[in-house]
Amino acid sequence: MRTFFFAFLLFQGLPFPPHECFGKNEAVQVSPGEGDKEKVKASLQKLVDEFDYGPNDHCAIIVVESQRLYLLEGRRVRSVFPVSTSKYGVGGEANSNKTPPGTHRIEEKIGDKAPLGTIFRARGNTGKIAKIYTRPKDLHDDLVTTRILWLKGLEEGINSGKGVDSYKRMIYIHGTPEEGLIGQPASHGCVRLKNSDVVETFSFLSLGSLVDIIK
Repeated sequence: MRTFFFAFLLFQGLPFPPHECFGKNEAVQVSPGEGDKEKVKASLQKLVDEFDYGPNDHCAIIVVESQRLYLLEGRRVRSVFPVSTSKYGVGGEANSNKTPPGTHRIEEKIGDKAPLGTIFRARGNTGKIAKIYTRPKDLHDDLVTTRILWLKGLEEGINSGKGVDSYKRMIYIHGTPEEGLIGQPASHGCVRLKNSDVVETFSFLSLGSLVDIIK
């Protein structure tokens, strides 16, 4: 019954409004990436058919080509954020520094209520606050800031299992001080968000929420 319900909704089309991302001093209009609608529809149908995603569930769909993260409640897009995936491309192989494709779930959430810009090392709160660079700047130290959503792969041989395990690779959705690079591939495998955006994403997604990463 759930699949038929979603098939009807998907036939009606997904709403894709622009989303206002409010930073410290400005509001930036972030529109959906060109061509993303069909990709997001296909991803959502996969989550319904293969992972029992329901009309009241929350999920995230990350489109690597457009460097966009979509937060959905049921079939409705609630927020759209620019991201940075890996500068080395897409792949699940261990030690590749690539962003893994496929469906994951949120296995751990770390950093609730930490101040914006808080630096985490080995997922521990250092108590230090990073300087946030809003202009493009590639820092030597790949800092993890503000919030961590640790992903566990759900597709054997793609992002789960020997040699391709996203959880063992420590693939996160997390904040970064390199906000000026958001919107282009710049990470070492994780999915980076602006710090204010990762706070909203952290609040929107629960443990067990699905995250689908597509090209």
